[in-house]
Amino acid sequence: MTSTETSSKPFNIAIVGGGISGLTLAIASLQHDIPITIYEAAHHFGEIGAGVSFGPNAARAMKLMSPKITDAFLKCRTHNVWDSKKDSFFTCRIGDDRKADKDGFVSPGKKVGDTLFDLRFTEPTESGGVYRAHFLDELVKSVPANITNFGKKLANIKDAEDGSGDVVLIFEDGTTAQHTAVIGCDGIKSRTREHVLGKDDPATRAVFSGKYAYRGLIPMDQAIELLGEDVAQNSNMFFGYHGHMLTFPIEKGKTMNVVAFNSRETWDDPNWVVTTSKEDMKADYSAWGSTVKTIVSAMQKPDIWALFMHLPASTFVKGRVCLFGDAAHATTPHQGAGAGQCIEDGLIMSNLLKEAKSVEDLERVFKVFEEVRKERGLKNVTTSKETGMLFDFELEGLGDDLERFEKIYTERMRWVWDVDLEGEVEKARKIYLQKD
Repeated sequence: MTSTETSSKPFNIAIVGGGISGLTLAIASLQHDIPITIYEAAHHFGEIGAGVSFGPNAARAMKLMSPKITDAFLKCRTHNVWDSKKDSFFTCRIGDDRKADKDGFVSPGKKVGDTLFDLRFTEPTESGGVYRAHFLDELVKSVPANITNFGKKLANIKDAEDGSGDVVLIFEDGTTAQHTAVIGCDGIKSRTREHVLGKDDPATRAVFSGKYAYRGLIPMDQAIELLGEDVAQNSNMFFGYHGHMLTFPIEKGKTMNVVAFNSRETWDDPNWVVTTSKEDMKADYSAWGSTVKTIVSAMQKPDIWALFMHLPASTFVKGRVCLFGDAAHATTPHQGAGAGQCIEDGLIMSNLLKEAKSVEDLERVFKVFEEVRKERGLKNVTTSKETGMLFDFELEGLGDDLERFEKIYTERMRWVWDVDLEGEVEKARKIYLQKD
């Protein structure tokens, strides 16, 4: 039996997209007896196996949503190996030789590669990173197979012609599906976003952020041999001119993940991920210090990932269609908060859907979701882009002024991490229950 057949709710909801957003929303919604059906473009659940960061806000949101989501996260989570670094988000260092004086110092007593400061969480936390594909594998275990439909790439959306007010999904294989409402979890290249905003809206399609990244993996034994245990086994960030590098352990400490960022004005290739040569990658970091050069040299088969983002959406809602997660506010990764914002979305949406008693209630649910989540989701897009510029000495009024770096970076992360999620849930509920 499907969730629609077993639910007492007089409506059924389509979730378009089976990534982290769609699956976590599904798990949280099912425990509230909300009838859902998932449509996924791929022929099975799975995504490119990049690393994903979840801050303390995301970890708290998971706990509030469902123990199944938290369990899946903890099974995959990797954090800093050293106990002294357990509450450290990143150990921040200068990686670029061009910042050093003639004696190699970047600030009093600090040379290129030395620790400038540790950006630490304000409280003990279960935050950490996951390998995206592994996290999805765990989440799938809590999603009934009979509510999922694969190979369903969305082509268009239209209103039902039977007078019900329902939404009809039209897929590229020629099939259709009719549902009371639709939640678009279809990511940065969202077709639901096109429906909600319109094809001519500049915010419909993603734009290049001015940054691209090399991604690579180094076996932990090799990383320790090259870099020492501190750098290899814990999360580190290296600042520089028009670029920065992140390193952190994944796969339960078996591998060091590397993401090396650089800047350019435009991205003209139709593909967002392209292969490159070791020579070209080394050229991008030829003026950097020995630690960064060593890491770059150890990266095998480098790919370049162009970083795209969304311009602010004027709305998340059109009738009974609601944008959600990256489809609503796709961001750059510089605050490690994009996936966490998707989890927060799921916390608010699932709690609002729990309150809905009728078909008419769904449009109100979507409007309240937008009222509660839009400002925070869009703020993350803007501040994340700015934070990338901070790391690359490009932020106006700051540049490479290291004396102010720690304070500014810390303040930028506090609003992400230190949100009162229980309060946000209660705020959404009170708004929803207010009479028009």
